Amino acid sequence: MNRESEQPGSNQSSKGAEGSTPPPKASDFTGQGRIDFELMQRVAANQEAGVGELYDRFGSLVFRMAIQSLPTRDEADDAVQEIFVRLWKTADRYDPRKAALVTWVMLLTRRHLVDKLRRKRARIKTSLFDDGSTGAQGNGRNTPVTKEISARMEKDENFKALMIRVETLPELQRTVVMRAYLGGQTLRQISDELETPLGTIKSALSRALVRLRERTEEEVSS
Repeated sequence: MNRESEQPGSNQSSKGAEGSTPPPKASDFTGQGRIDFELMQRVAANQEAGVGELYDRFGSLVFRMAIQSLPTRDEADDAVQEIFVRLWKTADRYDPRKAALVTWVMLLTRRHLVDKLRRKRARIKTSLFDDGSTGAQGNGRNTPVTKEISARMEKDENFKALMIRVETLPELQRTVVMRAYLGGQTLRQISDELETPLGTIKSALSRALVRLRERTEEEVSS
């Protein structure tokens, strides 16, 4: 199986170009960046323990995003499997200099879910057309299903902009926002998993929300 040559936010056309960023190596990073890079290198090497660790870290987050975006549990389950296959196929392309691993996973997940919803909407439109439907229902725009899908897609279009803002936060603030608002974890769970005092987690979330609000206001007024 060939691995995909592009990761979320990457520019495939620059591959091999003169002056392009050299491939990363573990010694380029410290702290969480190095941990994440080494994990994805193990995943790329098909190490079962590495794949298991990746799923342990992000499986519940990916599933939560899928179940919130797709109409049924079966579709969400299928999407999770597909997403982790894509993560495996692109693991050797992960570069902590471009995005934190949690951001990278969530962008890839969101892109996959948006693509899945677009394909579903296209199938609905094709089915209506083939059945000879006409009028408002025939164009596929006003049915309850297509309205729901369109609404979700519109919401998803803003997700990348939100992720860009979150990525500018300091590491702890970014992690807390990701886990609390996108991963659905409680602050107590985050505190336990990060082995960080609950008060510190609460302060990090509060500061993060202030910074995100300020950043949003700046963008609106500019």
